[in-house]
Amino acid sequence: MDHPTHHPTDHHSVNAADFPRQFARTRRFSLGAPRHFTVSPDGHRILFTRTGSGTDPVGRLWQYADGAEQLLADPALLVGDGPAAVPEEERLRRERARERSVGVVSYATDTAARLVAFTLSGALWAVRTDGGAPFSVPAAGPVVDPRPSPDGRHIAYVSRRCLHVVEPAGVDRQLARAEGPEISYGLAEYTAAESMGRPRGYWWAPDSRRLLVARVDTSPVARRYLSDPADPAQPPRVIRYPAAGTANAEVTLQLLSLEGERTEVTWDRQAYEYLVDAGWDAHGPLIAVQSRDQRTLRTLAVDPVTGVTEVLHERTDPAWVEIVPGTPARTASGALVLPEDAGDTRYLTVGGRRVTPDGLQLREVLGVEGERVLFTASEDPTQTHVWRHDPGLGNRRLTRDPGVYGGTSRGGTAVLAGLTPRGAEVSVVRDTGADTGPGDPAPYGAIASHAEEPLVAPRPRHLTLGERELRGALYLPSWYEEGAGPLPVLLDPYGGPSMQLAVRARGWFACVSQWFAEQGFAVLVVDGRGTPGRGPAWEKAILGDQLGPALADQVDALHAAAERFPDLDLTRVAIRGWSFGGFLAAAAVLHRPDVFHAAVAGAPPTDQRLYDTHWKERFLGHPEERPENYARSSLAGHGHLLRRPLLLVHGLADDNVAVAHTLRFSAELLAAGRPHTVLPLPGATHMPADDRVNENLLRFQRDFLLDALRERTAEG
Repeated sequence: MDHPTHHPTDHHSVNAADFPRQFARTRRFSLGAPRHFTVSPDGHRILFTRTGSGTDPVGRLWQYADGAEQLLADPALLVGDGPAAVPEEERLRRERARERSVGVVSYATDTAARLVAFTLSGALWAVRTDGGAPFSVPAAGPVVDPRPSPDGRHIAYVSRRCLHVVEPAGVDRQLARAEGPEISYGLAEYTAAESMGRPRGYWWAPDSRRLLVARVDTSPVARRYLSDPADPAQPPRVIRYPAAGTANAEVTLQLLSLEGERTEVTWDRQAYEYLVDAGWDAHGPLIAVQSRDQRTLRTLAVDPVTGVTEVLHERTDPAWVEIVPGTPARTASGALVLPEDAGDTRYLTVGGRRVTPDGLQLREVLGVEGERVLFTASEDPTQTHVWRHDPGLGNRRLTRDPGVYGGTSRGGTAVLAGLTPRGAEVSVVRDTGADTGPGDPAPYGAIASHAEEPLVAPRPRHLTLGERELRGALYLPSWYEEGAGPLPVLLDPYGGPSMQLAVRARGWFACVSQWFAEQGFAVLVVDGRGTPGRGPAWEKAILGDQLGPALADQVDALHAAAERFPDLDLTRVAIRGWSFGGFLAAAAVLHRPDVFHAAVAGAPPTDQRLYDTHWKERFLGHPEERPENYARSSLAGHGHLLRRPLLLVHGLADDNVAVAHTLRFSAELLAAGRPHTVLPLPGATHMPADDRVNENLLRFQRDFLLDALRERTAEG
């Protein structure tokens, strides 16, 4: 049948046409937004990084005090504007962190926030916040992850997988030497950085005389070889990747003194092979370790003299123990700060006592100061707010407007950074009684964002859909009048663990969904079972099956939305996504061709056995023990079901979801005689960095989907 054609106005058409280029050159609107906040002990100074503008990729170090900003370090003045070469370990660290800028991308300070250390082009730099220019610190080689000692007298760093300590004046000592090419000291292994949320590998003692250091041996881990077929003269890059069911890196901990003394930290590593987190506070070293099946997580106190550990707490769960960022921690009195899952609520506990109410879902512990705990939590899964717990005073929500927030706090000052419906915003509040005790927080200023305003402004309609009250957002063209005729539908989900898209915030994902709407789609974004923010039972409904519940929720939400909005044309439905969203998109046209008529799958994990141990075994178990879970949750083996147009997109240098996922699945489709399209991206990782690629990739997806649905319309 024929469908009416709808055309945007000239103004919206021009903005929509220019949006892909803006989206790419602003690095998903991340450039120009302030990040990485540190508050001084007295609460009067705030350090942060920010690039020069919404299109400038070079990060600079800033200090905010008394309502004014001070530039502390500008890479252009220190090393010039040339291309920045970074050590391989730093490149990998940035890839794990999804870092999209250059220059000063991270930093660390001493306790007083007076000495700041950072790297530029692999060289070690420092600056004192009380005056003076940045200065270069001689180092033994290319520098990764420099961190000043709490007293500011030393800077530790990793170079060529060895741990060093240097005085700002330049006296360097190697504390731990890598015994071979598979050994590193002070770096996080792949699974820690990618799947556990632990990006670092060493921690200073408060007395600045010792360090707790991770030693990683990757020799048991299987090798993978990544090459760029577009540049056959380059040899393949060898990486160690622990695929599901295979050996992990061996991670141990050592206590190192500045005088060269070394003590091994001991725990039952056979039973608890994952080092989830570590730290060192006034009560001594504290670590969290997890079993291979992830059903038990122990908090251990470490004797700083002998290295012997003591169990302080144990969490168990028949599915898996969820890792909550920022935990474990301790208050000044030594009370443990931990999550607790009970019923359908993830609580915050302090000293073994629940301090948050039923239904308030703990998301992250942002910090502990004295007996105060700063944390984020969700009452409504579409919002995440910053809260503070004060003994005797209870919990106080510090953020008010709708949004998704994080932040930090010290000395009575809190930095509240978040995405709101207006975009990225950073406010500063200070306790009115900060000098005499906790009081009501009052506005203390704001740190400006230089991020560009998107040419396409998101116009989401937030919905609660179906029997499971699925949270969704519907984007309609700004130029479209309801009732004017049917619109083809595009589902635009992620739909998997650790990420939500149907939130009350103007993130880059909302801008992209609106851009697709401006192309003539009704775009529906839905967070189904397995996504965070709705409690433990919701997250763990995908145990043993990462496909069935996720796909069913997309289908149910689509039908529920169509009942409320008759303009949604269910005879023309497409779906697109990246990573887990790409997996979900491809699965949709394989398993539900009666609902979905075309798909774009970017970087899809088509065979779950190829993904990493900690992430995949969390949901599906060990593949030798639960092979049926991997078969059920993989696209591999189901290629013969394809009946709809499918575009597979994959970066050839992706070390997270290897391109083998797409190439093997494409071969399976070809062998089954199923037509499909493959778009390889030479040199691209899991997060393509080339602006031209990112710009035209949006247009390519749009054209593919419109053509596919147009052909379906022509077929009647």
